[in-house]
Amino acid sequence: MGKSKLQFAIRVALVLAGAVLAYSRPVMAQERSPRASAPGGLAVVIPNKPDQPLNLKGLENPYISGAAFQIRWADIEPVEGKPDWSKLDQLFTAAESSKKWVQLDIFPGFFSPAWALEGARTDQFEIPYGPGHGTVRTLPMPWDHVYLDRWFAFVKQLSERYGKSPAFRMIAAAGPTSVSVEMTLPSNSPPAIKKWRSDGYTPAKYLGAWEETFHFYADSFPNQYVSLAAPGLPILEQGKSGLPARMRAKHDIVERAEKVLGRRLAIQSSDLHAGRAQVEGFDGTDFIQSYTGRIITGFEMRGGSHGLVPSKVMGAEGDPPLALRRSIDKGMAPNDAGRHVDFLEIYESDVLAADMQPVLEYAASLFAPKRDAK
Repeated sequence: MGKSKLQFAIRVALVLAGAVLAYSRPVMAQERSPRASAPGGLAVVIPNKPDQPLNLKGLENPYISGAAFQIRWADIEPVEGKPDWSKLDQLFTAAESSKKWVQLDIFPGFFSPAWALEGARTDQFEIPYGPGHGTVRTLPMPWDHVYLDRWFAFVKQLSERYGKSPAFRMIAAAGPTSVSVEMTLPSNSPPAIKKWRSDGYTPAKYLGAWEETFHFYADSFPNQYVSLAAPGLPILEQGKSGLPARMRAKHDIVERAEKVLGRRLAIQSSDLHAGRAQVEGFDGTDFIQSYTGRIITGFEMRGGSHGLVPSKVMGAEGDPPLALRRSIDKGMAPNDAGRHVDFLEIYESDVLAADMQPVLEYAASLFAPKRDAK
């Protein structure tokens, strides 16, 4: 065989070998298409109230497309191996009959049942925000496998029970968390940071727990999107500080999650408001919006303008409808590519209030597909 023919044969063989490898290699997460439709539009935030019946009237609102249900792990499984699914059953039954989608936000961390912390590494911290703010409670270390394995076992039962529901659109990744499903820890003071470091915290250890969580949720919820709330490192590496370092950490975490979850990843901030809060954290609005169009993005309101969060915080003192309207406008502002977020989550108190209905109608119209003018 001549030299030119030999070179040609080698090139053909390499091309064929590459084709075989491409055909036979495992499908990467980025290439998997989600089996569920993407969450979109307005969702009502329904916080569970222990010892009270579940209020699902928000699902009847014509401007509402879905529901984000918040419940503590301890309220579902106070006794090991005996979960009470009654409220979740009611939620999914109502959502399926009304053709609304569901996101589950289940809080472990501070709100884990006592049995789940037996034998786990824990410490005492103040709850940094939300219900119980300022009280001291036991928190498992985010990377402790005694705790995480029990949490994953519970979540697996959850996926087996509801994973095939047509209403189940999204679940928030949790486990290495504290007060909610957000990637936050009670680390807002030098003494708290010092305590975390004495407990063995390192960014690598913390991120390792989250990597494990991403893989577990990706495998357990093949039909759902998985949301990551407030991605970021609560405590940076020693010697690093400032906004640029925090932003690099935030982007790195989204990239890690995207490698595992691919198109099924959603990111969100749960602190949308147009006013000023007494204690301001990092405003992640622009960060979330920068990913819109690439992955699923959304916001949850800081609270209800009619609820515990004052209308001043939400954007207009003494005028709840205007406060909500301003917060909606802030969250729905287009990014540099002209895209707005995929969903907004509004608290039940505002969804049920009569004076908020024109605001909800306006917000729902922002998600309506644009029609070409004739």
